[in-house]
Amino acid sequence: MTHVRVATVEADIAALKRAAERAGTALACLFSCSDEYEADLIRERRAAGAYRNVAVQHRRHWRWIASVVFTGVLVFAFLML
Repeated sequence: MTHVRVATVEADIAALKRAAERAGTALACLFSCSDEYEADLIRERRAAGAYRNVAVQHRRHWRWIASVVFTGVLVFAFLML
């Protein structure tokens, strides 16, 4: 019975050592410097559409406001007739 416990403990210790080695390598950084990290971060954000052209968004915003105001004026003019 003690022989089985010793084998189980040794197997657990070996598994713990392997897990500790894997955990140490999992914490390694994929980038060699911060510039590479920043470039990859910006690349990912651009792919997600985070850095869209602000001027285009601004024009769209004003077009939307102008269309709402124009529609309001038309509705008001129609109701006054």
